[in-house]
Amino acid sequence: MQLMIPMDERASLLIDLAPARTGRPALAGWAEEAGRRLKDELVDLRELLEVSGVPDTRPHEGHNMPGMVTLDTVRRARTVTGESFDRLFTESLRAHLVQVRMLCASERTSGSSERAKGLAAVIERSVAQQITRLDALR
Repeated sequence: MQLMIPMDERASLLIDLAPARTGRPALAGWAEEAGRRLKDELVDLRELLEVSGVPDTRPHEGHNMPGMVTLDTVRRARTVTGESFDRLFTESLRAHLVQVRMLCASERTSGSSERAKGLAAVIERSVAQQITRLDALR
């Protein structure tokens, strides 16, 4: 939870740029759906964090973890459009989704909270579908 929240927040920054910067309506549609899923996921993760009693100390704030959309990537994305944006967007979001899938698999196999393991399974299935759709758009 403490890693997924900042990862999703960073991914949201990039996803929010897509409608104005992508040159492809299908990719904009994917981004719109992915953005809704991320917002819902963040609500679930924050709720689970609160219920768990784990403090929201943001131990990963400022770190660039594998798969995390960097602030530099977001800055670059703000300066490009069309195919340049699409390439940066799809590569960055695919890396994010692959890392999220790995984190969820790890939580399912090693986690101690049944609720967290259940949420990880739901997110993992969603991410697998998103990767398949994104790959079809690349």
